[in-house]
Amino acid sequence: MTSTQPYLAHLVGVFHAPVQAWSRADGSLGAGAEGVYCGDERVVATADLRVGQHELRHVSTQVRSAAEVRFVYVVTAPAEVVDPLLTVERVRTATATGIQEQLRVASALREHVELDLSLVLALDATTMERIKSGHTEPNGPRPESSRWSWRDPDTTAELEVSGGSAQVRGSELVVGWHVAVAPGTEQVVAWSLRMEDAATPVLGSDAPPLAAPRLATTDQRLQRLADRAFSDLSSLRIADRSLPDDVFLAAGAPWFYTMFGRDSLIAARMLLPVERSLAEGTLRALAARQGTKVVEETAEQPGKILHEVRRTDLAVGDDTHLPPVYYGTIDATPLWICLLHDTWRAGMPDADVAALLDNLEAALQWLGEYGDSDGDGFLEYLDTTGHGLANQGWKDSGDSIRRHDGTVADGPIALCEVQAYAYEAALSGAALLDAFGRPGGDHWRSWAGALKQRFRTTFWVEDEKGRFPALALDARKRPVDSVSSNIGHLLGTGILDPDEQRLVVERLLDPTMFSGYGIRTLSTTNGAFWPLRYHAGSVWSHDTALAIEGMLRDGFTDAAAQVAQGLLRAAEGFDYRLPELFGGQPAEEVWPPVPYPASCRPQAWAATSVVPVARALGGLPSPVR
Repeated sequence: MTSTQPYLAHLVGVFHAPVQAWSRADGSLGAGAEGVYCGDERVVATADLRVGQHELRHVSTQVRSAAEVRFVYVVTAPAEVVDPLLTVERVRTATATGIQEQLRVASALREHVELDLSLVLALDATTMERIKSGHTEPNGPRPESSRWSWRDPDTTAELEVSGGSAQVRGSELVVGWHVAVAPGTEQVVAWSLRMEDAATPVLGSDAPPLAAPRLATTDQRLQRLADRAFSDLSSLRIADRSLPDDVFLAAGAPWFYTMFGRDSLIAARMLLPVERSLAEGTLRALAARQGTKVVEETAEQPGKILHEVRRTDLAVGDDTHLPPVYYGTIDATPLWICLLHDTWRAGMPDADVAALLDNLEAALQWLGEYGDSDGDGFLEYLDTTGHGLANQGWKDSGDSIRRHDGTVADGPIALCEVQAYAYEAALSGAALLDAFGRPGGDHWRSWAGALKQRFRTTFWVEDEKGRFPALALDARKRPVDSVSSNIGHLLGTGILDPDEQRLVVERLLDPTMFSGYGIRTLSTTNGAFWPLRYHAGSVWSHDTALAIEGMLRDGFTDAAAQVAQGLLRAAEGFDYRLPELFGGQPAEEVWPPVPYPASCRPQAWAATSVVPVARALGGLPSPVR
């Protein structure tokens, strides 16, 4: 029997990378993916709070920010009236070094009251990889004190208790408090768990929280979305251990709480109209790990921008095994070039851009040499190890590249959007080379022009609704004839002429693609369509936002506003925290949108989607490009 990922849709979290804690809505931790994590490991699986012989009843959960949640309980102690006069407020906060909780016991009873509070922490050392695979039972160490190593000497956890005491009981730590509360007063006790992993490749950031932009709008839903998004982004900031000052965004919690080339680049680029420092940090952090040699096992190639970095190898199911530093991505390199160009245009100092020009030239060389592995003029990918990622675009699940009849296409795969990224990257690179007095601009403009012509003659196909770009080319260079959301990424890159842009926009707005909340990853007419299939029917927040961005860049402002209104309506249904993805059911049939059970939330490029949405709805000005 295949294990399933634990569901997250109804859990509540606090986040400050590399720390996160997940619980049920009532604040309790103890099942599935619930627990306290440091990096890619769960350190505490259970945190069970009790109050003596009384019952503790949950009445309210208040998400104050990405890093703080408050849970309110009533203690069912005997009282002279039925009103809830004895309460406990549990305030859980995440920091870059750990989790802490304050327990505020307040009384409006006439009599003095004494309560015994207890908290049982079940310790753990289970990797995120195993939890994601459905193996959620804790496997905790048996410490001798309240300071211990959960994995090896590189890891240290320490429990501190205020107003009470703690004792070790096997693989549990039991905390107790005796609280005396006078009428009309409150007493506060607390505990904290400090965690450090000296072997992790990434560090948390102590920078001040990002300020959400004040939007020019009377629609308070849009401002609420921005406020929540920037709180989430503040908690997703990390840095490479070797470059602690170059901060970028972790991809998302809980599964991708680390450096991801594609995700960090797309998120930073969407943020550029309001925030430039994260783009600069992202560019430098990824440039520092740019490929320099050919290594088949890691997919490293000279000039290539990496896919992800983790502390150890990562196993995904039975067939996929990734090394700690993995370069298996076809799109991060052109996206890095595009981000460098746009960040320069947004005001990155010339000296800082000049320091990255060698990296730019190496990335451009990768486009023309290693990215086009078979010399057909298109960028394609193929895992040659047998245990790397079978698909290396943003739709990187093994079954994501589907023909119209629903069958899976064979690789090497040349994705449509990757050709558009490469076209824009070549022109962006040429502009930078010209501006900084380096040779090669004419070559890359010529290269881009030839790619554009090849794309027009090879990728365009037709069905009963008319012409559209195919999802990809397969191993035999045949178009993969699916109508997919990938075509939205072509907009704004310049690879389409005006008539082609119009055809793409019309197809994206067709009811088979636009759910009313967002753009489906695959048309409802596809043989594999299912509204909760990861890359074949669901709606991804960032995917829809990139289509909105492209529509704006190509002048389709009404279409962009229509789609943006749908995504804003979806955000309203998710308490203004856009998830990584959600169900592709039609808006006229479901409210709120149906969650994808294991979706990351918060997730960097989902949070940054607020910027294109706000621009489309008139809340932000357009960026300089």
